[in-house]
Amino acid sequence: MSRSLRVLAIVLLVASCGGPDTPPNELDDACRIVKQRPQYLKAFRATEKKWGVPVHVQMATIHAESRFVGDARTPFRYTLGVIPMGRQSSAYGYAQALDGTWDQYREETGKRRAKRDRIDDATDFMGWYMATTRAKNGIPLHDARRQYLAYHEGHAGYASGSYNKKSWLMRVANNVDSRSNMYQAQLATCSLRR
Repeated sequence: MSRSLRVLAIVLLVASCGGPDTPPNELDDACRIVKQRPQYLKAFRATEKKWGVPVHVQMATIHAESRFVGDARTPFRYTLGVIPMGRQSSAYGYAQALDGTWDQYREETGKRRAKRDRIDDATDFMGWYMATTRAKNGIPLHDARRQYLAYHEGHAGYASGSYNKKSWLMRVANNVDSRSNMYQAQLATCSLRR
């Protein structure tokens, strides 16, 4: 077998195994998530230490936004049902941060090289955003439901109550709150290295 054919076979084998960008298995089990992806727990804890956002709130929000898919994007919009007209929004990455908000985060924090598809940058963004939400909207960092509503609608949208007209969003926010509580209870029972 030629050298280039062997290299191609190895690359295909490694790619087929699923790399670090694939979501963890068992998304309903916080202990399995952080055991399978220890770099996630490191990022969550760093964000909790820096910004005060609890690990379980971060995890529930990322689950709702991207299902832990690092390169998640919004679906395409179509005209006449078949002609693609671009994506629904510029949201990208674990935290589904919009281009403008991501640029603001990088400017305000000085993290110019931050990338939305890196878990440590995505969680830091989330911490920054939620800490800003607390300052602007008075929402406690442990309140996963209201933090999620402000995360989705923006600070001004939350303040105006825009979410009240979106029953689907209220259901999602309630699910985020339930998942946050579930993750919190699970994390309290699993043995994690400090």
